[in-house]
Amino acid sequence: MAGNLSITSLNSWILTMSEVYVTQEKRKALEERMTRLGIREQDLVEKFILGAGSGGQKLNKTSSCVYLRHAVSGIEVKCQRERSRELNRFMARRELCEKLEERILGQKSARQQGIEKIRRQKRRRSRRQKEHMLNDKRQHSAKKQSRRSAHVES
Repeated sequence: MAGNLSITSLNSWILTMSEVYVTQEKRKALEERMTRLGIREQDLVEKFILGAGSGGQKLNKTSSCVYLRHAVSGIEVKCQRERSRELNRFMARRELCEKLEERILGQKSARQQGIEKIRRQKRRRSRRQKEHMLNDKRQHSAKKQSRRSAHVES
């Protein structure tokens, strides 16, 4: 079948296949965001690595994991969220834009803020915090004990 297709029709077929995963509007919005941040395709080093983790044998045999490095800033991104290489390419570029915006604007993304919030929640309490918490629990327990009715044994 590929022998009967001309180069232009083959290119348009490939374009429509990649549009299945990412719409033209999203692709255009990403391109505008990249130009606004000064990211050019020539500055990107893109490699495709064998996938790993859950997803089965198909994932482990195909090079769907995308490694993206911005040569100018040195920011590296590795994306393997989906089984599709095209979708991972799109997501890696979007992640690169987020990281570069963080660096330029000096503010943390919502994802980074969520990670830090979880880290704070999991952090061990200091000895003083622990003593204070246990003291409050004791006072609360004593308050509840005083409310209990006295049991009269016969």
